[in-house]
Amino acid sequence: MASQIPLPLPATARLGRADFIIGPGNAAAVAFIDSWPGWTAPACVLYGPTGSGKSHLAGIWAQRAGASIIVADALSPECLASGAPLVIEDLARGALGREREAVLFALLERGQALILTAEIPPASWQAEIPDLISRFGALLAFGLWAPDDALLEALARKLFDDRQVQVPDSVIVQMIRALERSPGAVRDFVARADGAALAEKRPITLGLIRQLLAGA
Repeated sequence: MASQIPLPLPATARLGRADFIIGPGNAAAVAFIDSWPGWTAPACVLYGPTGSGKSHLAGIWAQRAGASIIVADALSPECLASGAPLVIEDLARGALGREREAVLFALLERGQALILTAEIPPASWQAEIPDLISRFGALLAFGLWAPDDALLEALARKLFDDRQVQVPDSVIVQMIRALERSPGAVRDFVARADGAALAEKRPITLGLIRQLLAGA
């Protein structure tokens, strides 16, 4: 396939269910999300490093369930008013404080439909309320990242597609072999490659990839 010279178009992430990349490391989480509304538990945790698909998968469920999406720092008593499904992002990023912890504990106690996202598993989360720590340990949790080559290559391909740039498979394979095996590293390198191709008005080829890797 011929390489495409990138055009300065905005990158638009495609976040539908069909755009979610399924691999061994996230298949159980996807199956659980797809089982809505027949969940076997009222709440679950999606955890993994930046770029592993937590927000994407939580957003798919939010659209299906009519859930609101907030960050953990925005927890407030108002969250208890409606009883509607809720996505709470970025748990364990920092201390919630007793007031937010009390809201989260109340949501869990009454069995509200929830998805919580974080970078680390809930068994590692801290809280000032001891009973909340116990609830964290009992949550249904899915880790979303197992960095096999197929998943990494699919991620790179999706990120280039989001930028409306077609890149030969051979280029993507070369990238994945050389990069750190993390979603963040793939995402950052795709942005670098796209930026360099735009600046030099050239397609993203093996030559450009090797040049960027040599200068990394």
